[in-house]
Amino acid sequence: MSYVSRGKGYGRDTRYITTRITADGRDGYPVEPGRYRLVISRACPWASRAAIVRRLLGLEQALPMAVAAPVHDERSWNFDLDPGGRDPVLGIERLREAYLARDPGYERGITVPAVVEVASGKVVTNDVPQITLDMSREWTRYHRPGAPALYPRALRAPIDAVNALVYQDVNNAVYEAGFAGTQEAYAEAYGRLFARLDWLSDRLERSRYLVGDTLTEADVRLFTTLVRFDPVYHGHFKCNRQKLTEMPVLWAYARDLFQTPGFGDTVDFDHIKRHYYLVHSDINPTGIVPAGPDPADWLAPHDRAVLGGRPFGDGAAPGPVTPEEAVPAGHTPLPASCRGWARRSCSRCPYP
Repeated sequence: MSYVSRGKGYGRDTRYITTRITADGRDGYPVEPGRYRLVISRACPWASRAAIVRRLLGLEQALPMAVAAPVHDERSWNFDLDPGGRDPVLGIERLREAYLARDPGYERGITVPAVVEVASGKVVTNDVPQITLDMSREWTRYHRPGAPALYPRALRAPIDAVNALVYQDVNNAVYEAGFAGTQEAYAEAYGRLFARLDWLSDRLERSRYLVGDTLTEADVRLFTTLVRFDPVYHGHFKCNRQKLTEMPVLWAYARDLFQTPGFGDTVDFDHIKRHYYLVHSDINPTGIVPAGPDPADWLAPHDRAVLGGRPFGDGAAPGPVTPEEAVPAGHTPLPASCRGWARRSCSRCPYP
């Protein structure tokens, strides 16, 4: 949940429901295939982290996923994408129902991602940073063969350090700029954002990935902001010193990730733009959703492989997206030469 007050700065409510789903069930919620449902919106960068990590680790069968509609009102995320406007498993129209099932007096943000226990209909957790870390650490029994080590023990300290900087100065700073209540608050967030993007450019000029020579949680957390930068943050949030496409290192890095199975195949540019430009009516009162930029540019060569690194380490890429979870055609760019991928039926497709 976030808030902004006129004449003041932006704030984010991070008072999450911190119950954890663990291998030993110490919080009362053991890891158990099919017991829980991950609720996301493809519009939300925080929820998109969970979608990417879940796919990279191959948890699709163990942790089924619900996709909320990109546009909501003050009553919370809804399931208008599903027949009858109800999630077919949870049977609810709005995510708020699962929060109130957990706590009838719940007064905080109805946020995604959220993990809901199917039998009880109650939200177990909406702890954004912890959900993906626990996918890596607690759900290991159900990882696919060849799943990458996104949060390896030997690299946890540097991953945590990078994540803290990226959260403060990039992930959250774009919101601090976009919802700033004063010119001073905007200028501070804007300066911090671009100083950190310059720092990241310097770091990534010499290294294909943020920490080590393989994909990690740190890359996932940065990617979900970068992929929204030009469609939303540059104009809508006034983060306009440069577009991502005008920052050569970060643009190549972001395309490298987008073209890696598990990243771009979870992105829905239509949902992203409709959410920000329609829900934030105080910023965009006309409700006009911009036509651009052209998402096909994300498929341009990136040449990052010359830096070395192996995206999946000793493992392998995830398999094709299942038809049920495929992003609708036209919502994300597809390789023009691979019509099989467009049908989500080609096992030989390089994407994959």
